[in-house]
Amino acid sequence: MTARYCSLARQPAPVLPPGLAAERVAALVGGQRMWANATVLHYCFLGGDTDASVVPMPGTGRPRRGSWAGTEEQRDVVRDCFREWRDLGIGLGLEEVRDRSEAELRIGFQPGDGSWSAVGKDALGVGLNDRTMNFGWDLTAPGERATALHQIGHALGMLHEHQSPFAGILWDDEAVYAELAGPPNHWSRERTFHNILRKLDGDEANGPVWDPQSIMEYPFSSGLILEPEHYRSGLRPPGTLSAADKEFALRWYPPTGRPGPLVPFRSVPLGLGPGEQADFRVDPPETREYTVGTFGDSDAVVVVFEERDGVPRYFAGQDDGGTPLNATIRARFVKGRRYVVRVRLYSSWGAGETAVMYW
Repeated sequence: MTARYCSLARQPAPVLPPGLAAERVAALVGGQRMWANATVLHYCFLGGDTDASVVPMPGTGRPRRGSWAGTEEQRDVVRDCFREWRDLGIGLGLEEVRDRSEAELRIGFQPGDGSWSAVGKDALGVGLNDRTMNFGWDLTAPGERATALHQIGHALGMLHEHQSPFAGILWDDEAVYAELAGPPNHWSRERTFHNILRKLDGDEANGPVWDPQSIMEYPFSSGLILEPEHYRSGLRPPGTLSAADKEFALRWYPPTGRPGPLVPFRSVPLGLGPGEQADFRVDPPETREYTVGTFGDSDAVVVVFEERDGVPRYFAGQDDGGTPLNATIRARFVKGRRYVVRVRLYSSWGAGETAVMYW
């Protein structure tokens, strides 16, 4: 029986300026899809009872359900899988909301459209009324819980494991194209190449070693893989989070502590390595416009959150990756409210140390 495969919904890779050092390019390619740690990601089921943005049916007060809404049992599978990722102790928050306007991740259950997800921050480029994730078949069927774990892995920034350049897989290309062209997938050659045969750059891979047990690994039937010889009879991952999957999530999203203070006109050296993040709390002494910025020879992303009822909500952000400039955010802070500044470093160079300040 041919496996159902999940496709990948990625925005085009960012175009980096020519002349960048190889280590800068590597850091940017590997990190630009990842969320700032300690972000609270909100997810909403489109068209279902939890989608408060759906127009009610006349005279009922109940939301108008579309074919994309799925069943409560299917939504419970997805909720349970979000909990499994969250319960690893990662620094990201994963919370369900009713209103799609509050959700970075918007989930549908459109039959016939396959199962897929935007990768990491690519979800921010998807229209508010559009899905960032879809499940095209019944998640309550035996073995299909892995589909939900897999798609949430994409939403956290993970890519397909079988496309890792460290896998050393030699495919029977025409056999793969023929397998995926038939039911239940009906994929074009282009889609098959993009999701299976295309090799990732080493900087894009989830890790430096291939993990055939990963939740991001597809199962493959006999006759598709020529090498390694061990997998000529097929590759069948267990459909659970592997040790390397958990390590990836905790490496990019480690548990967070209480952010330290950032006071006006006082710079704070960051001392970060590539991929590391520093967090600061801001309690503005007066209501006015402030500037938050980094200094030094570095590529970094700076994101400001405003705490609302104790929950950080995205306020403003800037990414200076691949440019000769530093990230600078101009925003109005209100006295009595708390803000959190998060700085994640892609790479740094030069003799000066990277620092952050607001004034």
